[in-house]
Amino acid sequence: MDPNAKKTALRMIPYGMYVLTAAHPDGRVAAAAVNWVTQASFEPPLIAIGVKADSGAHALIKDTKKFALNVLGKGQQGVAFTFFKPAEKKGDTISGEPVRAGSTGSPILTNCPAYVECTLESTVEMGDHSIFVGKVVEVGLAKTIDGRADDATLWMKELGDKVFYGG
Repeated sequence: MDPNAKKTALRMIPYGMYVLTAAHPDGRVAAAAVNWVTQASFEPPLIAIGVKADSGAHALIKDTKKFALNVLGKGQQGVAFTFFKPAEKKGDTISGEPVRAGSTGSPILTNCPAYVECTLESTVEMGDHSIFVGKVVEVGLAKTIDGRADDATLWMKELGDKVFYGG
């Protein structure tokens, strides 16, 4: 397989940018920028997320069986870059971003246009990422979205060339 062709072909898959969050009752939190996300089922509503196997988010989600996916909106490139680094909780913020506890206890970033809370239904562990399949148990919108909902999402390509594309 031609490695350059592989890299180019895989980069042709469009990716939105999200912040995956989880919290443990003992106070530990995790938050990480992710982009391998897709809806997997309408009924029941399921989403699938690729999560780096050695990340703090991976460990917390496996332990608590709950997580939130915070959808980044247009113009939130700085927030995405913030969560490329390990998250730090201080008061009602994670890495300087205001949060509140969702219905599952997972942190909800209050400045994001939308969030989806899930319970972990299944895990596929292969390679350097695991696939978590979450059942959607709560959602929220910060405001009404005009036009197509996916047009309000920050796309990975909008982060520019600073982002590493694996492969």
